[in-house]
Amino acid sequence: MRTTSNPVFRNLPRQQGGGYANFGAGQFNQYGNPQAQQHQDPYTQQYQPYQQQAPATRSMTIDDVVIKTGITLGVVVVMAVLSYAITHGNTALAPLFLIVGGLGAFVLVMIANFMNKQDNPAIVLSYAALEGLALGAFSYVFANFRPMGVSGSTLIVQAILGTFGVFGGMLVVYKTGAIRVTPRLTRMVVGALFGIMVLVLGNLVASFFIPGGLGLRSGGAIAIIFSLICIGVAAFSFLLDFDAADQLIRAQAPEKAAWGVALGLTVTLVWLYTEILRLLSYFQND
Repeated sequence: MRTTSNPVFRNLPRQQGGGYANFGAGQFNQYGNPQAQQHQDPYTQQYQPYQQQAPATRSMTIDDVVIKTGITLGVVVVMAVLSYAITHGNTALAPLFLIVGGLGAFVLVMIANFMNKQDNPAIVLSYAALEGLALGAFSYVFANFRPMGVSGSTLIVQAILGTFGVFGGMLVVYKTGAIRVTPRLTRMVVGALFGIMVLVLGNLVASFFIPGGLGLRSGGAIAIIFSLICIGVAAFSFLLDFDAADQLIRAQAPEKAAWGVALGLTVTLVWLYTEILRLLSYFQND
């Protein structure tokens, strides 16, 4: 059974087949659900409300996903630009923006995930605002303090282009079926994600006792390798995210569910951007 490495997409209907926005293979009944199997997975019973609401509400489409993801990313960008400008005027505010924005965004994602509020636009847009606040300060710090020999704006533009380049590339890979989302692939991505989380926490704890911790963020060879691994896992996470969004469309989830898709994609995009920016800054330290 497939799942997704993105915690925002965990509470989605499971079904067989891949594809993008109803272009995948598979047989479905008049409600867009898979034909009845020999047994029923009790895990999927919690998704019955979506199926029951489908006839009474407009079903989610790919256009809903694009529009709401665009709105969410727009809020992130606006807040990031404001945060960057304010931080540029007063660098002492950078730690405050990083802590308030980062922790606030994390708490909202946890609330959305564990309280099943992924489709709440207020939570999604609030997350976007807080994430943008932290992202602007993060970008300023890495673009102006870490690197040498290149302008901060150039580094940020390179990171943005790299982020959307990876996103577009993985979308093409998914849509063409070049890489299929299988249970094995899912286990590998999820396992890698948990491994990264353990290493990050371990590096944080070690940094309290050893300068630079385990060296995962010190800018050396180990940090470069670790960032490359993170970028690779984030890229493959997009495949799982696309597949999870596709499942919602196939299940004819209500239109508001697109906010949850927007939240999940934004989380992955932000993570990918920060890792690419880190990697670029490492190369400018020499």
